[in-house]
Amino acid sequence: ITGESDMSQMTFEPLSGPTFGARVHGVKLTAMDDAAFRELHDNWLEYGLLIVPEQFLTREEQIAFARRFGDLEFEIAEIGNMRDDGSLRPDDGSDEMMKINRGNMGWHHDSTYMPVQAKGAVFSAEIVPQEGGATGFADMRAAYDELDDAMKARIENLRAHHSLHHSQGKVGHKTKPVKDGKVNAGGTFGGYGLHDGPVSVRPLVKVHPETGRKNLLVGRHAYDIIGMSSEESEKLLQDLVDFACQPPRIYHHQWAPGDAVIWDNRRLMHQATPWPFDQARRMWHSRIAGDPATEAAMAA
Repeated sequence: ITGESDMSQMTFEPLSGPTFGARVHGVKLTAMDDAAFRELHDNWLEYGLLIVPEQFLTREEQIAFARRFGDLEFEIAEIGNMRDDGSLRPDDGSDEMMKINRGNMGWHHDSTYMPVQAKGAVFSAEIVPQEGGATGFADMRAAYDELDDAMKARIENLRAHHSLHHSQGKVGHKTKPVKDGKVNAGGTFGGYGLHDGPVSVRPLVKVHPETGRKNLLVGRHAYDIIGMSSEESEKLLQDLVDFACQPPRIYHHQWAPGDAVIWDNRRLMHQATPWPFDQARRMWHSRIAGDPATEAAMAA
């Protein structure tokens, strides 16, 4: 398939119901020319979430495609409950990846706990369970737009801390600082995000650098709003998440093998959802690095 034919065949079908998202038809992501990619990128900014079925990307193909959006924070990470040998990880509190899986069931933006927040992600499905395991997305631009004027004024200049140690602690995961946390070769979790260093501070209201629209920036990694008590901060942050993550601002994608999705992490929060942990699930996540000029953490 040539890039030119991709350009003529590619269509975007808005999701029925949510304030965001579209399914992309008539395209092979590995065979796009520059013009087709520019069209895809423009629609990614417009919709926030693009769902592209039947891609069956290899890891190398996924990394190469993700690089078209910019530098990568990390090339690829395996998400799920499978070991390299195909056996299933135990869900008995002994496996670090399963603890991260449980934490990720809270609504969040990726890498707000890092010095630079991620721009977005390419995510694909290799093995999916027979039931469960959907990924939820929430439109934080639409959520901000729907806040009343009093709440917009209240939160306009507020800043909160963001930490993976904090968010994992809330689900009972007692983390330890990791000097060189990374995604290991092959894509396995190696303590990434559990670094020992300054805690990131981010605004509750963030202007998207490419669309110019305001978005809420909250989620499970956020805590201790500067100038508030811990109790007052926790209540406000949870109230904002509860308000944001309601129809029509949410969509949960039920995966099929071969699906690929691309989401804008500056606009959308996302969450994992449970599945029977005696069933295999293997997904692949490539994280697109944010621009330090717009996505760097603030000073406390």
